[in-house]
Amino acid sequence: MPEEAVHLKGIFDGIGQNECALRIESGTEKIEKNISVQDHAQALTILLDHLGKSSSRAVKIEAVGHRVVHGGEKYRAACLVTDSVLKDIVSLSDLAPLHNPANVAGIQSSQKFLPNVPNIAVFDTAFHQTLPKKAYLYGLPYELYEKFGIRKYGFHGISHQYVSREATKILKENIKDFKILSCHLGAGASICAISEGKSVEISMGFTPLEGLMMGTRSGSFDPEIILYLLRKGYSVGEVEEMIQKKGGLKGISEQSQDVRELREDELSGNSKSELAFEMFVYRIQRFIGSYSAVLGGLEILIFTGGVGEKAYYIRRRICEKFRYMGIHLDHRENRSNKTIISASDSQVTVMVIPTNEELQIAREMSDFL
Repeated sequence: MPEEAVHLKGIFDGIGQNECALRIESGTEKIEKNISVQDHAQALTILLDHLGKSSSRAVKIEAVGHRVVHGGEKYRAACLVTDSVLKDIVSLSDLAPLHNPANVAGIQSSQKFLPNVPNIAVFDTAFHQTLPKKAYLYGLPYELYEKFGIRKYGFHGISHQYVSREATKILKENIKDFKILSCHLGAGASICAISEGKSVEISMGFTPLEGLMMGTRSGSFDPEIILYLLRKGYSVGEVEEMIQKKGGLKGISEQSQDVRELREDELSGNSKSELAFEMFVYRIQRFIGSYSAVLGGLEILIFTGGVGEKAYYIRRRICEKFRYMGIHLDHRENRSNKTIISASDSQVTVMVIPTNEELQIAREMSDFL
């Protein structure tokens, strides 16, 4: 920074499982192997060892940035991790049990191995702290909000913030001048309405389960169904597994959550895979329509995330419904996954922007420091 040059990138995929896939790219050097990684502390040890041996140039770590999924109502921007901040992140684990404990483990490992280096927390919920109260409250007794903080928090904030700003940078325009919908479509999926550069509505809610149908998550449905299943003898754990891990594209297709595999199944005549796609697209269309109403119009439509960036056939199906709004795709540009995929006569600029949450975190760290 501020050149935003990538020195090294990689991933540990499968920490705590029997095998962890390690992939690292540094200059022309690429490492891909399966290793045993028991926890985040061991992962960081391996990473720091690699950094120490990196041949491309000397590495000086000036700060460590952490994507923290849940910051509650308190954290509206990146902040230095102090004992008090860490305690807050731990306390919010009830709201993000799959994510915040891992975030805490990453922070504690960094503190252990890099004791004199500041840790910066960048919260996935922070971008959505601009939602108005009428948008983030549920139609539940108000005391539940006061006692337990039950409200819409929204997620994917780092991604939505990055791509919305990147869109206006590409167009050389001021973000405050535009009504934007950002569609982050992947294993997790959400749609964010952005007005004057601020998040005003987001499909994910109290947890990342609400909103769109996703890879294995059901998305929104009548909550009475849960009570019905409990009365039928299903346990809380069984119901939770259904809506978190056995629903969505995988649950409907009974095949896969991978859009690429479902596309092959659909083309070969698998009716359930076709239905899964139809439901996925239909729900996205429904949210685009309602959020355009929230914005009072639409000027920029962004697709991002693994599916949003690469599945041209999904983008085509989604946009077909909105010819009445003046959305026209350039089908050649769309199929090629170009940055601007709308036709010259389209009243809405439709864009494909690869998300870069790591860069957004680095930018916020750099600004903070």
